[in-house]
Amino acid sequence: MKVSRNVRLLIHILESFLTTWALMKAARLEPGNILTGVFFLLSFFLYRRIHHRIKDMPFMSSLPAARNALILSLMFSLMYMLVDGHHYIEQLTSRLYQGIILLSVFAGFTILFYELLLFLYSYSCNREMLRYYLFENDHTGRLFSCRFPRLTRTVNFLQELYRRKTGLCSFFLCLLCWLPYFLYQYPGIMTPDSINQYEQILELVPYSNHHPLAHTLTIKFFYQIGLLFTNNKVIAISFYTFAQMCFLAFAAAYLIRTLKQFRVRSLILFFITLFYALVPYHAVFSVTIWKDIPFAGAVLIFSCCLLRISRQITIRELVTFTLSGLMLCLFRSNGWYGFLFALPFLLIYYRKKALKLYPCLAVIVLTSAVIKYPVINAAHVIQPDFIESCSIPVQQIAAVICNDREIAPEDLDLIEHVVDLTYIKELYNPTYADNIKELVRAGDQSYLTSHKSEFLNLYLRLFAAYPGDYIQAYVNQTYGYWYPDSFYLVAEAEGVSATQFGVSHTPLIGGPFVVKGKEIAIKMGSMVPIYSLLWSMGVIFWAMLFSISNAFVRKEKAKLVYYLPSFALYLTVMIATPVATEFRYVYFMVFSLPFYLMTAVLEMSEH
Repeated sequence: MKVSRNVRLLIHILESFLTTWALMKAARLEPGNILTGVFFLLSFFLYRRIHHRIKDMPFMSSLPAARNALILSLMFSLMYMLVDGHHYIEQLTSRLYQGIILLSVFAGFTILFYELLLFLYSYSCNREMLRYYLFENDHTGRLFSCRFPRLTRTVNFLQELYRRKTGLCSFFLCLLCWLPYFLYQYPGIMTPDSINQYEQILELVPYSNHHPLAHTLTIKFFYQIGLLFTNNKVIAISFYTFAQMCFLAFAAAYLIRTLKQFRVRSLILFFITLFYALVPYHAVFSVTIWKDIPFAGAVLIFSCCLLRISRQITIRELVTFTLSGLMLCLFRSNGWYGFLFALPFLLIYYRKKALKLYPCLAVIVLTSAVIKYPVINAAHVIQPDFIESCSIPVQQIAAVICNDREIAPEDLDLIEHVVDLTYIKELYNPTYADNIKELVRAGDQSYLTSHKSEFLNLYLRLFAAYPGDYIQAYVNQTYGYWYPDSFYLVAEAEGVSATQFGVSHTPLIGGPFVVKGKEIAIKMGSMVPIYSLLWSMGVIFWAMLFSISNAFVRKEKAKLVYYLPSFALYLTVMIATPVATEFRYVYFMVFSLPFYLMTAVLEMSEH
């Protein structure tokens, strides 16, 4: 339906007014602040520009673009306001005024992100423009030009080297940029979780699958190699740390090589390499002895294998696919469940390549299942207790109790069979489940495990009675993974936690310059606009979601399989996270960010 110019103008004025209202509330500005006028003008001219840009693009007038933009903008507005909305009405008492404010702000956010998404789709779906700017073509020149004759030969040599050995150069550039962190944090960053695994390696405590046994044994393998050559515990630990650095650098280089197969320009590949080499949390995590780090590398490699297999299947790719799949299943507990969630979709999608891929999937599933159950049980490895996987349900029930809701006597009696409620209000932390889990462990957890059906019914009854408390508790427990404005200090861990087992922080470089440089590098993530977006788990989640939606807009639904591993793993975090803001739990998503964005614009042949 055509709209006259005057009506269109009025629509843009109304849209700009609502957008200004939303931005004013989000920025905590008073209505008379001059910036509200700035917001209005920026919004108005932006919407006019977007309208003129997309009206002549046939693919932007299609239903998928508008539909996906509307769905995502509604989701974002709702989820943003679930966390931030109470600030907009905290000084109002009238329900009517509160409703008007919330509806107006919700409409403003929805309009803003709907228009911005259409604007982004107009670029991400413009295949001709993308071919010219992102992919190798006749107009592609050198990465950089040099105006200094004496340096020209060196610069040209380095550029040609990067073109010919892109993956190898990316690998060594990452290692080179991470090396100062390795030398400063030598032999590696070991938190209490790392120390617990080290104690298992020394056989001072029983092996436990709370930290996956496969990862603990991997640390032990490199640790024993180090002891064999040096008989020094500090150096032996550094063998594993360096191996982990190499693996992470290999994962980044594997992505670079994968994108090069799709003729992505060398300059784009170079900037992606810099993302891995220079963003400080990659360097810090590369020397941090956590299961989450090699797991993130395995997720990226596995995803790249799916992308490579879409072009051709070789023995090398099948082996890499199988090994990375095993790591995905064995290096984090949620990796196994995420893989099982994704498995039916992989079987359906690759049914035409069943002869080559089904055996690999079978090896991954069967080997992981055998290791995780009969092997671990036969070795008497301690499994995580039941309450460890119930973080969100126990937080929701605790929220109902702490809000002094009316609970039926028989339900309260059932709860008190497991926990002592005397101190629950003092211990309850809306964003941290471990306090309540420890309260359960201090009570009678065996009663909980032997009466699971009764507690499930209790959980459902309380949800039916107090859905608002459940929703708020869930938001409090998970907001850091989807709300884009949650501050969380990333990669601040240092040194080795206190231990008496022969390992300590032994820096090979130091001094005020090194210490201050590291401190500034980490703090810049919370200080510099735009760059700080790379430090937000919520922003990266929405980047992944945009990339997924882009597959629908470009009518390339076959691409959805490439996002499947990450999306499945993200769902497992959202189901069972014990902490509302823990960067390492979704580091696999952060590490795969370039993969999401580049896959969204690659030219793919349909499966």
